[in-house]
Amino acid sequence: MNLDPQKIRIDDYSYPLPNEKIAIYPLDKRSDSKLLIFKNGNIQESVFHKLSEQLPENAHIIFNNSKVVAARLQFKKETGGLIEIFCLSPDEQYKDVTTAFLQKKQVNWWCLVGGAAKWKSDTKIQLHHGSYLITAQLLDKGNNGYLISFEWNAEISFAEILNIVGNIPLPPYIKRAATKKDEEQYQTVYAVEDGSVAAPTAGLHFTDDVLSNLKNKNILESFVTLHVGAGTFMPVKSEEIGHHNMHTEIIEVEKTLIEDIIHSGHQPIIATGTTSLRTLESLYWIGVKFAKNRITGTDVFLGQWEAYQLAQENISLTDALKNILIYLEKNNQSKLLAKTQIIIAPGYHFKVVDALITNFHQPNSTLLLLIAAFVGEDWKKIYDYALAHQYRFLSYGDSSLLWRTKHL
Repeated sequence: MNLDPQKIRIDDYSYPLPNEKIAIYPLDKRSDSKLLIFKNGNIQESVFHKLSEQLPENAHIIFNNSKVVAARLQFKKETGGLIEIFCLSPDEQYKDVTTAFLQKKQVNWWCLVGGAAKWKSDTKIQLHHGSYLITAQLLDKGNNGYLISFEWNAEISFAEILNIVGNIPLPPYIKRAATKKDEEQYQTVYAVEDGSVAAPTAGLHFTDDVLSNLKNKNILESFVTLHVGAGTFMPVKSEEIGHHNMHTEIIEVEKTLIEDIIHSGHQPIIATGTTSLRTLESLYWIGVKFAKNRITGTDVFLGQWEAYQLAQENISLTDALKNILIYLEKNNQSKLLAKTQIIIAPGYHFKVVDALITNFHQPNSTLLLLIAAFVGEDWKKIYDYALAHQYRFLSYGDSSLLWRTKHL
């Protein structure tokens, strides 16, 4: 395709989404969600617990194992007023997200603040929860939030203190308070790595039974880690995508997974969710950057438009991934730790993923652009069908299995 993605008008990727189509609560049983299957231009219906019937035996399905943290905190000023803090990402002084979450007694974190105008920078505010006391103080203001110093009175990690005193950060379009049920349901059954402030929602439909059915069919399962930030909900405010600043996310990929993809031959790769897809596609372009000596040192980063700038490079997936292995072996590392800002929009050339398990996304969003890049103009047919056939939309909504339109 010769389409310049930076010239794409976001208004061309919209559709009417009535409020009643948005799932406000999860189903009692995750895998009872409807499953829309799109392949070769055709649409079929199924139920998510029958997913294994839709995948070939030699498939390789890849999940994002990031875990949602209770990142929403309610503090009280001495005057009694409430200030809500939403933790976004750690300060750059820490090596990675995991290191920041393991800090004890004190940590600096970038946050969104509700009621910030009423909070003076020299004033500490407090949150009491049983015997736990956590205080917060404003340190700095940036373009996308506030740098806040947190201190707490227990010899436990920041991840642990959040799990004790924090609340699950439901998406902004779910206009209700989080409940005990959300603490379980807004988390995948395979989540292990603390770090996300929004769930990788495509995985919310999986149960232990569904995973067992995949294993019984000899479908290979692997995991990547991409910690989902609040930027995933960032609206596209510019008319053209070229003026939209894509958020940066940290990805972690084990060396063994890279080796498995190299040796898989023509095994179809199924990404569970847009985060897994963005991670896997970023791998290829990072490998291309290594081949072209565009990465020096240990700061591995893929910029927003680099995949399009490098699109003319004739490098195979195997060779690109081998370059990453050379880098890992040279630095004696067992996994790749990198940052990606990749935006996937119509005009993008897919290199890794053959099929995508995903929910139904908001209009005028970068996630919908990704879907349009994956299936072409058929995205309209898919979404029209889902709206007409009572599918539930967004994070707690129903699911789809989309096979990539091969010429894209």
